[in-house]
Amino acid sequence: QVQLVESGGGLVQAGGSLRLSCAASGSIFSINAMGWYRQAPGKQRELVAVITFSSGGSTNYADSVKGRFTISRDDAKSTVYLQMNSLKPEDTAVYYCKLIGSFRDYWGQGTQVTVSS
Repeated sequence: QVQLVESGGGLVQAGGSLRLSCAASGSIFSINAMGWYRQAPGKQRELVAVITFSSGGSTNYADSVKGRFTISRDDAKSTVYLQMNSLKPEDTAVYYCKLIGSFRDYWGQGTQVTVSS
């Protein structure tokens, strides 16, 4: 069983920064990509950022976070990071890590990010 362990969530003032980490462990044969999603109360889960684990590490961001968030990866550690800068109250949500494997996908437990005004 693959386990995704997230860390870095918490409470921060608007304009501040947080760095989320998601480390994958277990029997992982191949990681195609890892990403971050978020879900605010009463809203659908949305993609925040994703990065491939193939050569080059192609990235994709939601329009709402472009220029503020940066996703990165560490292939050796099977870990993905999300550096969040210039945080806004509307960034408040539960953030979920996702591993996209060759045969199935895995989700983390979610970590709360709260941005106060």
